[in-house]
Amino acid sequence: MLKVMRNPKATDQRRDDMAKAAAPYVHPKLASMQHTGRNGGPIQTVDLTRLSGDELAQLEDIFGPLAGPGDDDAPDQGGEGEATG
Repeated sequence: MLKVMRNPKATDQRRDDMAKAAAPYVHPKLASMQHTGRNGGPIQTVDLTRLSGDELAQLEDIFGPLAGPGDDDAPDQGGEGEATG
């Protein structure tokens, strides 16, 4: 299929058909997922916009180490899928 798809002497229609036929073998489909909370219920969220600066600092002290190393306030140096170097 790939050989026909890449053959410049094949008709465009045939090359298109081979590309469609080969796609499931070369590019797997992603499964869809539904995200839910506990026992299939809604996902719980917390509104932090009403907390004071001191309360936010306390949360940062508690949960900051769980986030791992790094500086969250620093601009991103690269995103997912970006080439580096």
